[in-house]
Amino acid sequence: MTLTVGIIGAGRIGKIHVDNLRGIPRLRVKSVSDVAIGHLESWAKEKQIEVLTTSYLDILNDPEINAVFICSPTNTHANIIKEAATAGKHIFCEKPVSFTVEETEEALAAVEKAGVKLQVGFNRRFDPNFRKIRELVQDGKVGQPHILRITSRDPEPPSVDYIKSSGGLFMDMTIHDFDMARYIMGSEVVEVSATGAVLVNPAIGEAGDIDTAIITLKFANGALGVIENSRRAAYGYDQRLEVFGDKGAAQADNNRANNVELSTAESVFKEKPLYFFLERYTQAYTDEVTEFVTAILENQPVSCSIFDGLQAERIAHAAKKSLAIGAPIQLQQVGQSATV
Repeated sequence: MTLTVGIIGAGRIGKIHVDNLRGIPRLRVKSVSDVAIGHLESWAKEKQIEVLTTSYLDILNDPEINAVFICSPTNTHANIIKEAATAGKHIFCEKPVSFTVEETEEALAAVEKAGVKLQVGFNRRFDPNFRKIRELVQDGKVGQPHILRITSRDPEPPSVDYIKSSGGLFMDMTIHDFDMARYIMGSEVVEVSATGAVLVNPAIGEAGDIDTAIITLKFANGALGVIENSRRAAYGYDQRLEVFGDKGAAQADNNRANNVELSTAESVFKEKPLYFFLERYTQAYTDEVTEFVTAILENQPVSCSIFDGLQAERIAHAAKKSLAIGAPIQLQQVGQSATV
């Protein structure tokens, strides 16, 4: 069987997926839709894309297409998911699924009713280092987990225009860490407490957001978690994780251009972290789409379901509410009324 795919949205992430999908056997990227396609003709020819269209409905209505990748703006995701599910297409959707719990639950219901597969693009689950940490936790190598610590800092903040439409730090950036927390610990988050500040760029605060945050989590298994975020780390893309348990600890450090450490009488030197997410998570982006395709072709469960996306969004909403009122939020309080 050959899997025929359509890409909805040809921005940076859509183009990354096209490149990675083209390297997978038994896969054909037939169509790409985008609201502005005039500048994409030479790119599409180079990538052997057969059809360019301004309407994603052309992709959903194409009987040859088995699966779609939704890489359009977040506010379009839920409706496209429901339409794609009704059309019988398997779905890969970038995070977050939506900005409201209610919309994501509606999308989840549509996917379950149609019986199609949907994978959410939490690519960090596919990072080899983080996957190894999860395996060590599952195998009991650190014993009963007590503390999870995640450090996630970007090298530069996005534009203020992006901030205004992003859903905020917790929904745009920390949501990856919320998903990682559940993935690594194998336990649901039951309580969220968040504090934040504007320390990087005053314009971010003027846009109604924060750029620096610390979030604490309580898990159903009794463990605690700490997530630390900043929109700007002067030395590069800072991505670290540690699990501490009663038998030991497991740590994943930053990826660097090389792992050589030079020690002299004057100093100890090693390379800075890789600069941005495209470098840091190159392998993860490849592996996530490869596993999605395998799940379809071999009828296996997807590695990151729409329920996983829903749970990460609920934690993000709880963090925003905690920041607003200055108190911990029980996750069970976050239901269909939660919005950003």
